[in-house]
Amino acid sequence: MNFEQISQIILIFSFLGMIILVFRKIPVLAELPKTSGKFGSNAKFKEIKEKIKNSKYFKLDFFETFLQKILSKIRILSLKIENKMADWLKKLRERSQKKKIEIEDNYWKELKKNKKEK
Repeated sequence: MNFEQISQIILIFSFLGMIILVFRKIPVLAELPKTSGKFGSNAKFKEIKEKIKNSKYFKLDFFETFLQKILSKIRILSLKIENKMADWLKKLRERSQKKKIEIEDNYWKELKKNKKEK
């Protein structure tokens, strides 16, 4: 048995377990009293909702400052990435210059060597 077969077996047994749990709880759920189910129906919840609406943290300024912070962090991150890439480019250019100089030095050395041999 490979990993895929084992994971499929686990998945099937998990679904069967969930179905069994649901069928066992249906009679208990049927006996529960019916409620309105609305969040704001209770007076205390309405009071909390009003406090949240009137809070200084949930006004328009909050969302604008939050957006400004997020955008500035993204900008800083992009600048850091740009700086890192510039460093990498600089190092690559230095390496290529060193290799180019080594190749040129070898060229002249070979020419001198060939001239001496002749």
